[in-house]
Amino acid sequence: MEQQAIWAIGIFLVIYALIISEKVHRTIVAMIGGLLMVGLGIVDQETALHHIDFNTLGLLIGMMIIVSITADTGLFKFIAIWAAKKSKGNPVSILIALALITAVASAFLDNVTTVLLMVPVTFSITRQLRVPPFPFLFTQIIASNVGGTATLIGDPPNIMIGSAVKELTFMSFISNLAPIAIIVIIVYVPIFILLFRKQIKTTPALTKSIMDMDEKELIADHKLLRKCLIVLGLTILGFFLHQSVHLESATVALAGAFLLLLLTGEHMMEQAFTKVEWTTIFFFIGLFVLVSGLVETGVIAKLAAQAIELTHGNLVATSFLILWMSAIASAFLDNIPFVATMIPMIKEMGNMGVNNLEPLWWSLALGACLGGNGSLIGASANLIVAGMSGKEGHPIKFMQYLKYGFPLMILSIVVSSVYIYLRYLI
Repeated sequence: MEQQAIWAIGIFLVIYALIISEKVHRTIVAMIGGLLMVGLGIVDQETALHHIDFNTLGLLIGMMIIVSITADTGLFKFIAIWAAKKSKGNPVSILIALALITAVASAFLDNVTTVLLMVPVTFSITRQLRVPPFPFLFTQIIASNVGGTATLIGDPPNIMIGSAVKELTFMSFISNLAPIAIIVIIVYVPIFILLFRKQIKTTPALTKSIMDMDEKELIADHKLLRKCLIVLGLTILGFFLHQSVHLESATVALAGAFLLLLLTGEHMMEQAFTKVEWTTIFFFIGLFVLVSGLVETGVIAKLAAQAIELTHGNLVATSFLILWMSAIASAFLDNIPFVATMIPMIKEMGNMGVNNLEPLWWSLALGACLGGNGSLIGASANLIVAGMSGKEGHPIKFMQYLKYGFPLMILSIVVSSVYIYLRYLI
């Protein structure tokens, strides 16, 4: 193996280990890794820039701006309290209602943004009902990752896959992944009820306190809300039509974001830009450059060749290998860097005689998104909820999450295996 390839592998493994350890913020670590790839001459700066997926970054930034402005209207608080009242203040019904709202919202907003909006409202409800917040937070984490699986914009791994493979449009993700996401949620709902019904009992007086709340008071700005809903609707319509009008998804998202800023005035711009998660954006930039070192030195091509040798190029075996490997890896590693590594590997398989890559892309998406439910460190949404819960005085322990999350994740991958086989491989 060439010296540069050895250096690339060494840097990648050290950076990955540091990301997993969480001793240093993952954005700093990823950027240092990317800079080392350039600084040591493994890739030149121009090549590194070529590997940065600006479509992914633009889509993320655009949606972050739209959602941050929409959150200021109080819409998401309104929806949560409205759902709680429609559930008659029953804790089990509220738990399921909030999980379903989280799943649907995660499909169209992205799961990280959704949990950031849902968790504060959830704590407000659990405090009033005097029930433990963990069952509500846990089910919302699970639902956010399942809901995020359903669309191109729902989960960062899907954004990355859709951006890397131009043939996979917004409608492709919905038609191929939404059915299995719906099936998994339907399977999960009775399990949630069975697991948590005894933990979240309350009194009639506390139930009444929820019913007495006026959700209409939570809408802070009706005029702004109308503007946000119009722009959000147009943006989602743009995602459905983006291929037919020959526009990338990032163009659609950024057009929606700046149209909303135009309608709301300059005073909203500074505030909206401060709420963009720049740490996440630079984390992606560092990762793209880090992985470019493995691509340019041929390491990814060798891994792809070994995978094909293991499965003898059989499409069923290769699909299941990617699905289960992605799920198990994503349960214990952040699924974003894992997917960043897998995308060029699957592309390389296409150069080695695997003619139909579509089942492999859907296997990667399902494994990475659903696998993120396996442990507390499996996905960004999990870590964000755990951090917010800890600040509220209710830390979520790794093993506490694992005993519920890992079996549910395995169940979803079994269901996904059947789906992949019946839909693509017969």
